Amino acid sequence: MRYRELGRTGLEISEIGFGAEWMEKKSAAEVRAVVERCEEAGINILDCWMAGPEVRSNLGAALAGTRDRWIIQGHIGSTWQDGQYVRTRDMNLVRPAFEDLLARLGTDHVELGMIHYVDDINEYEGIMAGEFIEYVRALKAADVIGHIGLSTHAPEVAKRAALSGEIEAVMFSVNPAFDLLPATASLDDAFTFAYDDALEGMDPTRAELYALCEREGVGLTVMKGYAGGRLFSAEASPFGAAMTPVQCIHYALTRPAAASILAGFDEPAHVDDAVAYETATEAQKDYASVLAGAPKHAYFGQCTYCGHCAPCTAGIDIAAVNKFYDLAVMQSEVPASIREHYRALDAAADDCTACAACEPRCPFGVPIAERMEKAAELFA
Repeated sequence: MRYRELGRTGLEISEIGFGAEWMEKKSAAEVRAVVERCEEAGINILDCWMAGPEVRSNLGAALAGTRDRWIIQGHIGSTWQDGQYVRTRDMNLVRPAFEDLLARLGTDHVELGMIHYVDDINEYEGIMAGEFIEYVRALKAADVIGHIGLSTHAPEVAKRAALSGEIEAVMFSVNPAFDLLPATASLDDAFTFAYDDALEGMDPTRAELYALCEREGVGLTVMKGYAGGRLFSAEASPFGAAMTPVQCIHYALTRPAAASILAGFDEPAHVDDAVAYETATEAQKDYASVLAGAPKHAYFGQCTYCGHCAPCTAGIDIAAVNKFYDLAVMQSEVPASIREHYRALDAAADDCTACAACEPRCPFGVPIAERMEKAAELFA
């Protein structure tokens, strides 16, 4: 296992990490088996955002005796209310939820205290000017958290965090389906850009974020590196070509400032699939050839989240709705995290008036109104 320094934190973390989301609804024995396989492989960073008491307790039991070898990203603002996960900024709920996280994990501290899931600029500004950040600062002053981090899917929020001088790590969604977006609305020109290890062909906003984090010494830990498994299937991938876990990992780890990809493991074999990256050949890592050879029709009819459909007459962030829908349908049931991300949108799919004014602007022929109807039904 290779290790990288996480920004300016001084933490040395394994370049492949453990995103424990898929440990929900697993037995204590199943969780322990995955944790032990991670430890055998040299993985030393664990992300726990989940609010469910059982998964927290199972993780804590699995970590007993080896806690000191782990660097934990513990999330602040993820709560359990009435039997379900709810993201909140209500400090009367935030405080006990974070205390519960520590207690169930069997620890008195986490190395990274992550301000949980901030995708809205106004919400970010409110957090950084209010009692939420004061609580986080107090935790750091008391050594309950070692460093302040933030998780987001929004490049503009991540950029503000990187420039804050206070947030040292950002958990951000990184994969080719989110990054490598045609910068043109012309379908004829959409496939002229290059896919390679540099930043050519990348959404300029995301490219700017990665470069900014590198310059400011803010480390990135990567979530959704597999796009919920969508990239493993030629039918589900927007590129029309299947990638391997090793190729997805290589893509994420070649982004500036990226220190670790927090892969989701459902069973020990999935740990092995990810750790294969450590001994993979350059040919096995080569994602660029796969993408460069993708069929030109791969994008047609599939949302690439490029945003050319905007503006929506109802104020819907169509790209975000489509992204959450695509991630959700890859699973047997809608993950709680995706459902909550969707609910946090200012306008959702059920606000669609089916006017279809957006559809002529889509360069890929996506039936947007139909997709909004499906998303509204799925997330109802």
